[in-house]
Amino acid sequence: MSKLQKWQILNSKMVLNHQWCQVRQDEVKLPSGAIIDDYFVNIKPDIVLVFPITANREVIFVRQYRHGAENFFIELPAGRFDPKQESAEDAGLRELQEETGYTAKQLIKIGTLYDNPSKETNQIHFFLAENVIKVGEQNLDITEEIEVILIPVDSILEKITQGEISVAGTVAALFLGLKFVADK
Repeated sequence: MSKLQKWQILNSKMVLNHQWCQVRQDEVKLPSGAIIDDYFVNIKPDIVLVFPITANREVIFVRQYRHGAENFFIELPAGRFDPKQESAEDAGLRELQEETGYTAKQLIKIGTLYDNPSKETNQIHFFLAENVIKVGEQNLDITEEIEVILIPVDSILEKITQGEISVAGTVAALFLGLKFVADK
C-alpha cells in the first residue's frame, strides 16, 4: 500500500472567472508540512476528440490556426463540452459534424486521459468513428476557420514523425485508434 498522501487545501479562491478562462488559486499544505500559498489551477472543461476514418481508410483531419502557438495545426476534430449537459459520445458526434460535415452511425470509446493533471482539471475523451460519411457542410463558430483534410491511414505515423501532426491530444488519439484500425 502506498504511503503517498494528497495535498491538503487550506484556502481556495477564483482569481479569474471568465467564460473562456477560469483560474483558481489554492493555498496547500504538502505532506512534508510545507505550505504553498499560490498554487494556480486552470479550471477547464472536458474535451472530446474523434478519430474519424472513411470506408476508404482515409482519416478526416481539420487544419486550423491556433492563436496560443501562433501557427496552423493539423488535428482531429475536437471540442469542449459539459458532461452535465451532454454525453461525451453526443459531443463527439456533434463536433465531428460541426467541424467537418461528416458523421458516423456510432462512436467507439478508445480511451480517456487527463490533459495536464498537475495544473488543469479536465479530461480528454477519445472516440473512433468508422465508415464516416459526408452529410453536409461545416457549421463553425466565430473563432473557427477550418480546412478539412483527408489523409490515408497508412501515412499517419510518417506525418507524426515528420512533425506535420504535432498536437498532443491528436497524437494520443491516433496511437490509441491505430491499434483498433490495424486489428481490422
